[in-house]
Amino acid sequence: MRAYGIMLIAALSTLLLIIYNCSDQVLTTRERRVAKSREAAARSARKTANARQRWQFAKDATKKGAMGLQAQLSRTFKKDAGNLEKFKILKQANSEADVELLSHPRPTTSSMVASSSVATNKKGKEPSGLMQMIHEIENDPDIDDIENDPDTEIETRGKSVTENVSKGKQPHTHSQIFKYAYSQLEKEKAQQKENKKLTFSGVIKMATNTERRKRPLIEISFKDLTLTLKAQNKHILRYVTGKIKPGRITAVMGPSGAGKTTFLSALAGKALGCSVTGSVLINGRNESIHSFKKITGFVPQDDVVHGNLTVEENLWFSAQCRLSVDLSKPEKVLVVERVIEFLGLQSVRNSLVGTVEKRGISGGQRKRVNVGLEMVMEPSLLILDEPTSGLDSASSQLLLRALRREALEGVNICMVVHQPSYALYKMFDDLILLGKGGLTVYHGSAKKVEEYFLGLGINIPERINPPDYFIDILEGLTAPGGSSGLSYKDLPVRWMLHNGYPIPLDMRQNAVQYDMSHSVNSANEIDPHGSSHADKTFAGELWQDMRNNVELRGEKIRHNFFKSKDLSDRKTPGVFKQYKYFLIRVGKQRLREARMQAIDYLILLLAGACLGSLTKGSEQTFGAAGYTYTVIAVSLLCKIAALRSFSLEKLHYWRESDSGMSSLAYFLSKDTLDHFNTVIKPVVYLSMFYFFTNPRSTFADNYIVLLCLVYCVTGIAYALSIFFEPGAAQLWSVLLPVVLTLVATQRKDSKILKDIANLCYSKWALQALVVANAERYQGVWLITRCGSLLKSGYNLHDWSLCISILILMGVIGRAIAFFCMVTFRKK
Repeated sequence: MRAYGIMLIAALSTLLLIIYNCSDQVLTTRERRVAKSREAAARSARKTANARQRWQFAKDATKKGAMGLQAQLSRTFKKDAGNLEKFKILKQANSEADVELLSHPRPTTSSMVASSSVATNKKGKEPSGLMQMIHEIENDPDIDDIENDPDTEIETRGKSVTENVSKGKQPHTHSQIFKYAYSQLEKEKAQQKENKKLTFSGVIKMATNTERRKRPLIEISFKDLTLTLKAQNKHILRYVTGKIKPGRITAVMGPSGAGKTTFLSALAGKALGCSVTGSVLINGRNESIHSFKKITGFVPQDDVVHGNLTVEENLWFSAQCRLSVDLSKPEKVLVVERVIEFLGLQSVRNSLVGTVEKRGISGGQRKRVNVGLEMVMEPSLLILDEPTSGLDSASSQLLLRALRREALEGVNICMVVHQPSYALYKMFDDLILLGKGGLTVYHGSAKKVEEYFLGLGINIPERINPPDYFIDILEGLTAPGGSSGLSYKDLPVRWMLHNGYPIPLDMRQNAVQYDMSHSVNSANEIDPHGSSHADKTFAGELWQDMRNNVELRGEKIRHNFFKSKDLSDRKTPGVFKQYKYFLIRVGKQRLREARMQAIDYLILLLAGACLGSLTKGSEQTFGAAGYTYTVIAVSLLCKIAALRSFSLEKLHYWRESDSGMSSLAYFLSKDTLDHFNTVIKPVVYLSMFYFFTNPRSTFADNYIVLLCLVYCVTGIAYALSIFFEPGAAQLWSVLLPVVLTLVATQRKDSKILKDIANLCYSKWALQALVVANAERYQGVWLITRCGSLLKSGYNLHDWSLCISILILMGVIGRAIAFFCMVTFRKK
């Protein structure tokens, strides 16, 4: 039996080494095949677009040549009045030729040669380059494909493809889907060139284009928006008034501590722990921004992207879960391909994003992927927190050009930027300048900000970047200059006076030296919210802090469970579809983490071999000592491994849940994939332990008990990983198996100890293992069996009860974990 165990451990070790070294090959091979289909489709689309462009050029040149020939013949025949009838006949013939040329996608070679020969005979010259182009197009196979297309009009071919997709004749293979997507992209590129690089006439043509889907417009207006920290009674944003409009890019700038991120959080409905005064209106109505969650994108400052997925996989998952269910798969692929193209991520689309341990794409590319996660869901409102931080000038301009295309489709874009370059600054439509204390210094068109400051006597020096100069002034590093004698503290007051806004009471003293006529009538309506308060004792401050923390926790819980009425008019995938998408994503992540799984199996294998060889089975105790070590080892190792399921992806979950993705689908997908470990790990451990100890109970009995034990401790590990930080969760995972097993194996002299032991999962697992082994003892062992079981407090008929309690504890642990995940979402 021991020889068999040694052979088995060698075979399993070899298998684990193979998995360790070849785990990525499955996904790599599949990605390579899909990449070949995509590259072939892209080449075909570019080739067809080039052929169509050459054909259009040839057609225009032929038409121009025919018109020139007509004009030349007109001048010739007008000299001879006797040939007037012949001129009319020839003019009619040329008109018919023009009509026929425009009505057919491709003229025959004979007609081209005939018209060219007339010009040659008339001029007495050799055939021009136009004839060579016509012969080249005649022999181009791509033009044959265009000619054989059922829709003979070249200009309407893209439209017919779109109609076919919308009518249900959808491409289903990878090649067909990618061919459709890239043909649409080439068509959009040609359309942009036709629109004269987005001039006014081009914008009008894009706006009247009925082929593109129209997004609902969102305009946010705010008046006297003030945020005050409840714990410190400190203003972080004060009396901000204005609006951000759809179709425009609004930049929020200011020095450190000016409340820029707080302003974005207030607009996005994420400002917790603050008392908010003032009003925020959505499209002129008092609606919650959470009602438009499905069409609102929020890009956090940190790059919260899955590092063990490729760029394309990250974007594709976000598109699947957040785009409308009415969109077909080809249309979703088109959206993703368009974002990849606009953000310049083609070269790294199949590269892993990377983590701290494993190098992936560059920091600038990672930042663009972070923005692309929100762009693929086609938002109507896009809020970005410092998207250009850490990017060079070229990458920043590439990102802004992509956002400019979004703005042209009516997207309302608001972003925080830190001292952009001049080229980047010129790409903004509106500008919000915040001074220290969260006060507005300027809010309006970016083109008029210099004019406004010039009116205050502040002139920007030559060869100085205006954003840098503004930030230096607001930071107090540079004096405003000029004859006005302004200080940076006076700029918010001047902006209030400029717009006729009421002046806060604590700022009226600075306003006296300018003009109080604008603020006398309404200044008394505003109160600084008790900026000065009496000193409190230590006990009073401690009590106030505890009260504020409790209120903050309650506010977070209400925020997590609060459901606003959906006004976005977009139907996203339900729980079951999202569960499918999450399951595919987690499966890919598990395959890429197969090396880590192999190490877990190898450790279990060695633990089973060591404990099995060191444990001396006692017939008097029915192997209770070895089973005690088994419960501790399996619980500890499986808990530590299960912590990785949730503790490493908290930030990703918070971002996805805030965007409207299903928490239930996320949790169930993780748990479903972990069932694979639940089934396999008992086999790995018993393959060593069972054959080294050779108990009388069957392999199946031991496997069922360990299966339920792993299921139970996995649920407990979920709750620990979600409720605690990673370090504390690991400590609890190590302590619980040891402490609970010691409690379960102690003598129960009192009822309290017995009740506590009944709450320990290790007591039921150990009892099930011992009972399963004791049932196999017959004959003279009956008396010994009864005495041993009675001493331990075990009942021979409670094996099924033990199994049921282990399963119930696993279910309760998962329910607690899910409740904590939804409730305590953010710290």
